[in-house]
Amino acid sequence: MTDLIAPRRQSIAVNVDGVVVGGTAPIVVQSMTNTDTADIDKTVEQVAALARAGSELVRITVDRDEAAKAVPHIREKLEKRGVKVPIIGDFHYIGHKLLGENPACAEALAKYRINPGNVGFKAKRDKQFTDIIEIAMKHNKPVRIGVNWGSLDQELLTHLMDENAKSAKPATARAVMHEAICQSGLLSAQRAQDLGMRKDQIIISAKVSAVQDLVSVYTMLAKRCDYALHLGLTEAGMGSKGIVASSAAMGIVLQAGIGDTVRVSLTPEPNGDRTREVQVAQELLQTMGLRSFIPIVAACPGCGRTTSTVFQELAQQIQSHIRESMPVWKAKYPGVESLNLAVMGCIVNGPGESKHADIGISLPGTGETPSAPVFIDGEKAMTLRGPHIAAEFQKIVEDYVEKRYGGA
Repeated sequence: MTDLIAPRRQSIAVNVDGVVVGGTAPIVVQSMTNTDTADIDKTVEQVAALARAGSELVRITVDRDEAAKAVPHIREKLEKRGVKVPIIGDFHYIGHKLLGENPACAEALAKYRINPGNVGFKAKRDKQFTDIIEIAMKHNKPVRIGVNWGSLDQELLTHLMDENAKSAKPATARAVMHEAICQSGLLSAQRAQDLGMRKDQIIISAKVSAVQDLVSVYTMLAKRCDYALHLGLTEAGMGSKGIVASSAAMGIVLQAGIGDTVRVSLTPEPNGDRTREVQVAQELLQTMGLRSFIPIVAACPGCGRTTSTVFQELAQQIQSHIRESMPVWKAKYPGVESLNLAVMGCIVNGPGESKHADIGISLPGTGETPSAPVFIDGEKAMTLRGPHIAAEFQKIVEDYVEKRYGGA
């Protein structure tokens, strides 16, 4: 880890069915399905795909009785496939009822997510929150107190706004909202402890959709508690907008040493690949030097010297091959995720960048000699020529992985 990153904030470790969140454990990547949970087969397929992509926790929606009844069957089918990723139940409005009337669901889930803004309203709030906490304690399940600014406790917000209006130096409405978000999470967590839940069974999140709001709220939370914190920018958006916003927001907070588990909440393209959010979360943590998930492929951006698309195609091919190989490589070659590769497009920076990688290739640019020197561990090992450079380089990578990591 780079020395520029602040020391990791010390939080209470929470065990989520074998996956530790917080404490000294690595920052955990999680995701969420967008299938109808009542559709057992589709949900199983997506959970398995997310787990295969590297999601270490997967959240599913439990919004009605049919969904609650499907949960134990989903868990059973996943176990038969050998997929052991912990499943988190996402509850809103009637979570107390669904958990109470479906004990098999309550038992099959690894953790419950509770939104204090809609767990109940007015006189019912405390009773329904209490019901969920008592069910969680009965089944020895941790909970996430998941505050979201889109469903913030309006009574709490109104109270804080009224108090602020009476102040001699009133804060901005935005600052009051930040305080309400923090208080909602902290007061709910304390309420859970008062009911008998252990501190090492509680995780807090505070979801907002603007970068600076996220930075402000999590900075406040980190100073005021030692609960494990789940990071995520809600409603981040689609495509590059969602990726940039999530990376910018969480990158600032992670740089400050805050955060125990992350989710990148991308809006997928219609019928798009849900696993993209897992890939982005992994790349965020890896590029910051916080974790290693998959070998990194460095590639130049291309310029007028690289009018051929050969190096772009090779970089894409190698990156895809690595991702496809990782489920097997991870089990067979411990440590392979730290491998660094370089696919460069011309003679300007190609040889130098290739020497810095474990394995690098410098492809010929426009007008250059049609040869591609390959560097292994900083030394020139060979030169590839002809129409099969891509296949030959891929074989070199596979042989290197076997030789370096096969005996680990």
